[in-house]
Amino acid sequence: MKLSSRLVSFFLGICIALVTTLFLSLFDDVKPLTLAVNFILCFAASYLLIQITLDILVFREINSIYKALERIKKRDLNMFKKQEGRKPLNPLRQINKEIFSYAHKKQQQINELKEIETFRKEFLADVSHELKTPIFAAQGYLHTLLDGAVDDEEIRHRFLKKAAKSLDGLDALVQDILVLSKMESGSITMEFKEVDLYHLVSEVFEQFEYKAEKRNIKLKMPEIPPSPMFVYADPYRIRQVIVNLVSNAIKYSADGSEVNVELKKEKNDIWFAISDQGLGIPPEDLNRIFERFYRVEKSRSKDRGGTGLGLAIASQVVRQHGSKIAVTSAIGKGSTFSFYLPKMKKKAEIKDKASGRK
Repeated sequence: MKLSSRLVSFFLGICIALVTTLFLSLFDDVKPLTLAVNFILCFAASYLLIQITLDILVFREINSIYKALERIKKRDLNMFKKQEGRKPLNPLRQINKEIFSYAHKKQQQINELKEIETFRKEFLADVSHELKTPIFAAQGYLHTLLDGAVDDEEIRHRFLKKAAKSLDGLDALVQDILVLSKMESGSITMEFKEVDLYHLVSEVFEQFEYKAEKRNIKLKMPEIPPSPMFVYADPYRIRQVIVNLVSNAIKYSADGSEVNVELKKEKNDIWFAISDQGLGIPPEDLNRIFERFYRVEKSRSKDRGGTGLGLAIASQVVRQHGSKIAVTSAIGKGSTFSFYLPKMKKKAEIKDKASGRK
């Protein structure tokens, strides 16, 4: 027989009414009508009070717990939400709250695992695509030589040169993957020291002068400041970031345009920004350009070169310095990448900021 609050209330009401009626019947002057009225009133009052109490305090919570457990068995955790508020007085409600909290945490873990799985699949697909291109290119050149073209000195030299270039690109890709993985795992230690940011940018501009002149692109930066712009950073890694941003700015700028760098001193930081006059980045791509291998060009063309990991590495380096790269862009007008670097600070403070602690 299925137990319910009404059935329990009915039996308890009958028992309470019988006990009180039998007790009153012990007195000689109590009339039968009084006993009957007492029985009815006691039963009605007991039934209502017990049913309301059981419904609110017991059965409602038990049914809720039962439904929650059924959904957990079916792995249907989407509707669970974290229970907030004070600890309830009703122990059954507290149990129900704990179940909901547990289910909410499990749902979060499931969602995270799904995201990780999606990222893993995308990463494997991207790595396979990126590795396949230089490997197949080198294979094609080498097999062509093995099939008889090796006897022609001119073809042999040209094909070996192209094969070597493909293998160099493959090596650069593998190195970038290793660097990014080490950064994300925290196994690469930043060597923080005092660095003149203006001098560092000047050196990078000198490195790209010839490449920019070939396309009539002007590299512009502020006049020499009256005092050095010292930041507390890893010079090798920050140079790597600036090289990547300058290279991209030149790569995606139109011939005869400008690439402009701005440096601004603030209270505790120095602001760095680089702007180009290129094609710009579509709004739907802005949030993804720092992902591994993500390319704005849907064709994933290799015409512009690069491993597709430069911005991902740059983002990780800047994050290790307690900052974040910001990007603004307008289609047909160009893009601006910017970030802050701290002035002379203790290394521990930068590590705390990089890890998100205040």
